[in-house]
Amino acid sequence: MAKDSTGYQLDKRQARLAFERAADTYDDVSALQQEVGQRLIERLDLIRMQPRCILDLGAGTGVFSKVLLRRYHKAHVVALDLAQAMLRHARRRGSWLHKPACVCADGEQLPFADDSFDFIFSNLMLQWCMDPEPVFTELRRVLAPGGLLLFTTFGPDTLMELRASWEAVDGHTHVNRFTDMHDIGDALMHARWAEPVMDSERITVTYKELHTLMQDLKHLGAHNVTAGRPRGLTGRQRLRQVSEAYERFRKNGVLPASYEVVYGHAWSPVNKHAPAGTVDVPLSGMQARPPVPHSD
Repeated sequence: MAKDSTGYQLDKRQARLAFERAADTYDDVSALQQEVGQRLIERLDLIRMQPRCILDLGAGTGVFSKVLLRRYHKAHVVALDLAQAMLRHARRRGSWLHKPACVCADGEQLPFADDSFDFIFSNLMLQWCMDPEPVFTELRRVLAPGGLLLFTTFGPDTLMELRASWEAVDGHTHVNRFTDMHDIGDALMHARWAEPVMDSERITVTYKELHTLMQDLKHLGAHNVTAGRPRGLTGRQRLRQVSEAYERFRKNGVLPASYEVVYGHAWSPVNKHAPAGTVDVPLSGMQARPPVPHSD
């Protein structure tokens, strides 16, 4: 997510503009995002459900909106993204008679009625939101009782090599920050989700030169959009210093770029509108009280 106790804050307007500019190049450089999304899709093999209405939250160009349409061919799929240019690509996904409905909106303020969806799928979008708990509260609002939230986001070790290299050069914020998995789990609990489950893995992408990594981030729309970023162009000397600092991570002839991928899922409570502190206990889980022994 995008805000912490140090005052770090993401510039949401710049994030939207970055994704608008990146829409035409995104699919060409999003191999990691597509791999993570496919791993998230595979987790559905263990879950039995037939959702009628699905929200692809942060759909981007609609790659996984198309996958969801194929997997749940009777479902209505809504692709939501902050960038209108991304949705122009998403509209082309699916078959002639079965395409996603596209909605341009902020995931932190959803334009949907309560209980609108049975399933919310979100691949690598939540890190672009300001604060996890209000987002999870909003998602629980639009998810029907018993519905599933399945998501990925990035953890704090993401791009740690690039962050460390910039920190060796100046004091500005150059790399977006990401929330720890345990804090995300806590936010789910505070937002009153049922049975939240979290896990993570490390994926390393390698590059021959730092310039290629930075170009990929730009074409993804995932370059620096923090409020504390330096204004103006970064000079060649500064970039050379960062490149030299990054060289300490080179191994076997390549430079690593680490991504900490966080996976999570949770369920909307069956009695989601119950007052805080209410606990649902299914009848199947209740046992008859044994008779109290007594003496004559």
